[in-house]
Amino acid sequence: MVKLNEDRDERNRKASYDAHEGTADCEDCPKPTLEEVCSWGQSFDKLMCCPAGRNSFRQFLRTEFSEENMLFWLACEEFSKDANKTPVEDRARVIYEDYISILSPKEVSLDSRVRESINRNMQEPNLQTFEDAQLQIYTLMQRDSYPRYMNSQAYKNLLNTVSEQSPEP
Repeated sequence: MVKLNEDRDERNRKASYDAHEGTADCEDCPKPTLEEVCSWGQSFDKLMCCPAGRNSFRQFLRTEFSEENMLFWLACEEFSKDANKTPVEDRARVIYEDYISILSPKEVSLDSRVRESINRNMQEPNLQTFEDAQLQIYTLMQRDSYPRYMNSQAYKNLLNTVSEQSPEP
């Protein structure tokens, strides 16, 4: 029985790494264009729709010690889209253990209503189990971290770099 638990724990750790840390920082994307980087300043949605934008924003979140918000959001995106790779229950448990559990070092900050809803939904997880939490974290990043990112030296440096590399009209 102990061996089975160890095997399951190892699979969960591997699935968690593969799905989040392993790919999220290295999303396949070309270097952003000047137009893309400028569009990120227009709206948080434009930033989050662009893989290069998510990467840049994630690096910024790392400096603020809030990278888990982006990791959780990405995990939820993948969870809701990958309907058949792994059973829903297994994938939900990995996300729960990585980001919702109070024992997780990457725990995201959720209000008690959403946390209680997830705890109830974990009895029989489905593709909507984390929807409210994902929206809450998205909104938190949009209202809190995004304005700081737009005013950060990291964003300004990126904007200057792509401006210098952009061909003159």
